[in-house]
Amino acid sequence: MSVERYQVVIVGAGLVGAAAALALGRQGLRVALVERQPPHLPDETWDTRIYAISPASQRFLERLGAWQQMDAGRIQPVFRMDVAGDSFGTIRLDAYEAGVSHLATIVEAGRLQHALWQALQADGNVALHCPAAIDSIQWGEPYSLLSLADGSMLEAELVVGADGAASRIREWAGLGSTLTPYGQSGVVANFTCEQPHRGTAFQWFFDGDILAWLPLSGNRLSMVWSTQSAYADELVALDAAALAEKVQAAGHDRLGALRLLTPAAAFPLRLIRVDAVAAPGVMLIGDAAHGVHPLAGQGVNLGFGDAEALVDVLAQHRRTHCGDVRVLQRYARERAEPVQRMQALTHGLHHLFGDARVAWLRNAGMQFVDRLPPLKAALVREAMS
Repeated sequence: MSVERYQVVIVGAGLVGAAAALALGRQGLRVALVERQPPHLPDETWDTRIYAISPASQRFLERLGAWQQMDAGRIQPVFRMDVAGDSFGTIRLDAYEAGVSHLATIVEAGRLQHALWQALQADGNVALHCPAAIDSIQWGEPYSLLSLADGSMLEAELVVGADGAASRIREWAGLGSTLTPYGQSGVVANFTCEQPHRGTAFQWFFDGDILAWLPLSGNRLSMVWSTQSAYADELVALDAAALAEKVQAAGHDRLGALRLLTPAAAFPLRLIRVDAVAAPGVMLIGDAAHGVHPLAGQGVNLGFGDAEALVDVLAQHRRTHCGDVRVLQRYARERAEPVQRMQALTHGLHHLFGDARVAWLRNAGMQFVDRLPPLKAALVREAMS
């Protein structure tokens, strides 16, 4: 069987992998994308996997033409964010006060995935191997050889692992990682709400838990409740009415009566630190390269930042071999600081709000920040970048 030769083969067509492939194909590079299964066609059901897309990520997706593919009626801008501590601490972040149009945009994962896939198919710049699975990889220079289960053989100057937190590419390339479980799970579900949310996101810290309500279009919200795994299992086991009552009470009835829209699900929370995100001929992006606590909602935005940086670095060195370790190290250096900063922030906040001994400190700190508009504006700009 003949061997297909590419400059870049991306493994994993999740949001980050698909966006990276689309952007690299637009740059004129020879790109292939390998994915086990195509995305599901969206229907009227509301997706429990919800992302808060930063304005910077939104601009990236707009440039790719994917954002425009989505149904505007299922997209909800966030104009304000109200954060409450476990006693007297509160912070309100307001787009108007910060001089920006919105803080983030809430989208359903499945709809964004489908929009990226549509853009990939319409472009025709990327060779799509889907459904396809990798049997083995022979690492080498100047090309690595990927053997697919259907017998196809792909040669790549650079293999990009965009295959998630349990990345096989990371494992096969021998790029070590450290997984730190938080002992917590995130419970997700969608609800209709009695009162309008007016584009406000809510977040409460209490008893070591973090409860977030993210606004969906119409009188709907998406909930993420980070709690001890045993309690998460209890929440998932509740019937619809009992769960809605629990969530409504935990949110202090801020939006009136709630009614469950989609069944609850839980996923374990963990911090993933990767020793190195690049080696000769291989690079990691998205959740394969880093994992953060979802309390800041920045995981997917870090991944889109990876994709943008990857495209920029390879475009600037288009005459260089894509797997050249000097080029890849430039990417690694560029992404190290924002990833480490976000991991330190979310890890630190998790411990700050999980320790009852520092309750006074965290609540006083929130009050202090809330009284300083310039500091709040700076926090908004940081979250948007």
